[in-house]
Amino acid sequence: MAIIENFDFTVMEKVLFFLFFILQLLLTARAQQAEPAKLFRFYEDNDFLNIRGHGTDKAYTNGVRLDLFYQRKRPSRLFIDHMMPKAGNNSIDTYGWSVMQMMVTPSNLTIPDYQSNDYPYSGALFVTHSLSSYNKTKKYNFQTELVAGIRGPASFARQTQVWIHHLIHDERPMGWQNQCTTKFLLNANFVTEKSLVAFKQVIEVIGGAQITAGTMTNSMTIYPLIRIGKMSPYFNGFLSQFSTSSRDQKHKKLQFYFIAKPKFTFLATNAIMHGGIQRSRQTGGVPEPASSAGINHFLAEVDFGTVIATNNFGISYTQKPTTAYNKGLYSHNVGNISLYFKW
Repeated sequence: MAIIENFDFTVMEKVLFFLFFILQLLLTARAQQAEPAKLFRFYEDNDFLNIRGHGTDKAYTNGVRLDLFYQRKRPSRLFIDHMMPKAGNNSIDTYGWSVMQMMVTPSNLTIPDYQSNDYPYSGALFVTHSLSSYNKTKKYNFQTELVAGIRGPASFARQTQVWIHHLIHDERPMGWQNQCTTKFLLNANFVTEKSLVAFKQVIEVIGGAQITAGTMTNSMTIYPLIRIGKMSPYFNGFLSQFSTSSRDQKHKKLQFYFIAKPKFTFLATNAIMHGGIQRSRQTGGVPEPASSAGINHFLAEVDFGTVIATNNFGISYTQKPTTAYNKGLYSHNVGNISLYFKW
């Protein structure tokens, strides 16, 4: 009996040791993951946000976006994922799904009639699938977005703005019955960037170009991106820009850096700003052009701001002044605040 008891105890000891060993391997593998696999972003464009304290409520007045970004351990089975280019065999790839609502209004919200000398009432709601692919060694990236959505009453921009203005006891927007007509939006947007200058992870200058094509916008943009501060290398991947939790940056407890991106754009079409009006009191319901001013094909704008990231949380604030979207109309300034939660 004693021999059997001793034998059972020895076997049990080995089983427990084996289970403990497997548990240690699993915990170690989890702890050594390069970085968390997912990031959620809350993104808010609003022209009321202004570092000068002079907020407005006109032109491109609001854009709310929710994003889920993620990295894959296995190749994707989605056909569209294989259509989007990657930055080499060892690229750091971050996929994303986003939903965004945008709205445009004239400067005077109390006038119920169509205002031909201002920006139109217009709303859009769309879904975006994206891939940001970074080559850490050669320091370049490809960013691709596929966009599908709708412009017009089905975007619920009218209901959103009326509800928000009611909530904050602001003036009621009166001209949404003159908004741009319904239009389906399909777009492909592509960005490529390449490192130009880098100095000890304190200063980076990156050259970039973007092209958009489809029923939403058709444009070409060139820009330099300048980053200054305490930060992870830009081409370590999209997720590394908004957290400090990866193994490669285990000694970096905080990122704090400034960004500036002057952009020069040739804009052929912009369906958010231009299109037939669904109903106008002056014409008895007959659609008419959204603006008599006409599109401004050449735009100059600059995005500048700061990013703070610690562990799995990040926050950024960006100011985005731009020249007039339409000829003969006013320039505009929109602020953006974004929150990043990574796990």
